[in-house]
Amino acid sequence: MDRRQFLRRTGALCASVSASALLGTTAGCSGPSPTPATASTTSAPPGPPTWSELAQSLTGSLVLPSDTAFATAKLLYNERFDGVVTPAAIARCASVSDVQRCVDFTRRSGVAITARSGGHSYGGYSLCDGLVVDVGALSSISLDRATSTATVGAGALLIDIYDTLGTEGVLVPGGSCPTVGIAGLTLGGGIGVFDRLYGLTCDNLRSLRIVIADGSTMTADPSEHANLLWACQGGGGGNFGIVTSFDFAVQPVPADLSLFTLDWPWSAATEVLGAWQGWVPTQPDELWSNCELSSGPSGELVRVSGVFVGTPGTLDSLLAPLISAAGSQPSGHFVGSESYLSAMFVEAGCAGKTVSQCHLPTQTADGTLPRAAYAAKSTYVLDAFGSSALAATLEAVASAQQVAPGFGVALLFDAYGGAINRVPASATAFVHRDALAGVQMTASWGSGAEPADASAWLDQAASALAPYTTGAYQNYIDPTLADWQDAYYGANLPRLVEVKRAVDPEDLFHFAQSIPTTLSS
Repeated sequence: MDRRQFLRRTGALCASVSASALLGTTAGCSGPSPTPATASTTSAPPGPPTWSELAQSLTGSLVLPSDTAFATAKLLYNERFDGVVTPAAIARCASVSDVQRCVDFTRRSGVAITARSGGHSYGGYSLCDGLVVDVGALSSISLDRATSTATVGAGALLIDIYDTLGTEGVLVPGGSCPTVGIAGLTLGGGIGVFDRLYGLTCDNLRSLRIVIADGSTMTADPSEHANLLWACQGGGGGNFGIVTSFDFAVQPVPADLSLFTLDWPWSAATEVLGAWQGWVPTQPDELWSNCELSSGPSGELVRVSGVFVGTPGTLDSLLAPLISAAGSQPSGHFVGSESYLSAMFVEAGCAGKTVSQCHLPTQTADGTLPRAAYAAKSTYVLDAFGSSALAATLEAVASAQQVAPGFGVALLFDAYGGAINRVPASATAFVHRDALAGVQMTASWGSGAEPADASAWLDQAASALAPYTTGAYQNYIDPTLADWQDAYYGANLPRLVEVKRAVDPEDLFHFAQSIPTTLSS
């Protein structure tokens, strides 16, 4: 019995918005030094530009509200944002020059601009009421074996990266959701199942190419525009320019790989969460796991699951202390070996599907994956919870059906440590290097706008955890977060502000939670 069959048998394949569906955000980047590396290839006549002028200049296409393709082209992954923002136009860029022309256009016209890769921004920032620069067509993936480097277009989706590189025997660590774009994932950090062993996605970034606010391109690596590279390693998407491609160090596909899922009845939730938090720091880097507490109309669920680079026998021995500390045997227990590609398909919710089917219908002709409607918040656990924190956590989940009846809600604790935490907090823009676990609070519903009940539960859950947690993950960007600058970036914010001021002094790349050009007093 494989893991998917096990999950079906235990009746919890998707009790709520799962971690695998919530691991990405918008494209864009934070960037670097004030001197452009390459002058813009475009030349524009004086005077305000027109949409027809932009359309004629592109090798790709410009989709306007009057076009039949517009209704589909404007959709994001999250149905929550349907109809909230209507762009003036969407540029489907087919080249770096297309991106440059779009930036030139917005600078001359005063039209707002935003970048879009996979369109998974938690705040809906993959759309604006001006020009959306869609880099989805910039999706090439190539491997240089001599340098162990993969060059990946900013529009490439995770499932295509895993398939293309996996067949070559290498990987770039990343998230689980198959339709997330590599740009947003990388620029905000990049949490995934191999991160304790290989580091965050952004930790494996070696260089990139970006179009900045003056329309020029820059290449950033450790020797050229190093500030750009630093800021793009966790500084968040959409802040300073539009990335067109990345170079990543690749890691070998593991020879042995095992998956596990353990379920307990809700009555054991306090003991399981406490045991998991005490167990995580003792585990080898090869073992990644998460602990999920969820609630829906059919009841509550406690689940610990994960991925281990090693054999099922070794994994069983590592799980034994967790089960012992929990004080009871799980009601469902699966441990099994998988190939790398099979494991990534399972984690993506695509077991039994082809690569082409593991896309949205708008991305491939035979894509089968649905969009989703959800909202989320996030925070970090620095130390294992004591009794008060455990009680508050369990109460937040247990009360969900009173606060938000009929919704699927979850608290998802993702293990940190290992290679993630060995990187100094100032070495990259991603500052969260001392966490025991990241926490994602999610509420999901059928479709459409966010209901008030969902917002109420998220606020209640965040308030319950606040005394015991700190910060927030910038890739789970939260429009309702008041102290977002400190929560996302902490001590790294001043350097990010300097970078912003250097490459985008007029704040062309601006949205509600974009990095500012000056620090607030």
